[in-house]
Amino acid sequence: MSTVHIVIPARYGSSRLPGKPLKLIAGKTMIEHVYRQAEKSGFESIIVATDDQRIADCVSDFSGNAIMTRNDHPSGTDRLAEVATLSGWDDDDIVINVQGDEPLLPPETIRYLAELTENSNALLSTLACQIHEADDVFNSNIVKVVMDHRGYAHYFSRAPIPYNRNHFGEKSLGDTAYYRHIGIYAYRVKTLKKIPTLSACPLEQAESLEQLRPMYHGIEIQVGILEKAPPHGVDTAEDLAHVEAILASASDD
Repeated sequence: MSTVHIVIPARYGSSRLPGKPLKLIAGKTMIEHVYRQAEKSGFESIIVATDDQRIADCVSDFSGNAIMTRNDHPSGTDRLAEVATLSGWDDDDIVINVQGDEPLLPPETIRYLAELTENSNALLSTLACQIHEADDVFNSNIVKVVMDHRGYAHYFSRAPIPYNRNHFGEKSLGDTAYYRHIGIYAYRVKTLKKIPTLSACPLEQAESLEQLRPMYHGIEIQVGILEKAPPHGVDTAEDLAHVEAILASASDD
């Protein structure tokens, strides 16, 4: 059985919420909340990958593990690849990318993705859930995915896919199943190291979707289906307040 590593990329800079990983939520920093959720998944190898000493020090303060990475990585995938190289992980190990701004990510979601990748021998895996509101299909901030009969992605897009010509103008779901992509990934280490070496592709640039690069170069992406999407992450001060209210409510129960 492959060893599973969880890597949490965390940058201090954020255009909408600077210092986001160190923002306090119910008395703990956001990065600690994310780390603790990852611990609940049962996997022992958990690392925060950061280019900021303040974040590394914070992780050390709550007895977590952090690795300092370069500050010029164009994407989280590149940062994860550096961690895999520095750590000397085996090529067939599985690395799960847990975003550092998702303090409510259910640990069972992490376990499900790890099991999906292990059992399918996939080189790259991600998750999706069915869309039930027509407005979500037409929302460019919600990425859609179309899959084949094996559960491998055909394409990801911000546009409504598939195109239902009988209902498209009505903004109706009709009898078509639409799926929303959930941005958590599991990589085999050999694939994780390969992706940063691939050239950018026109589809990736047009859609502004990083996952289209490996697909363009022939790397298949396995997609697991969840019954519902995990809670939304933190992008803004309003999101931060919303998460704090949820955690406060949970502590009162």
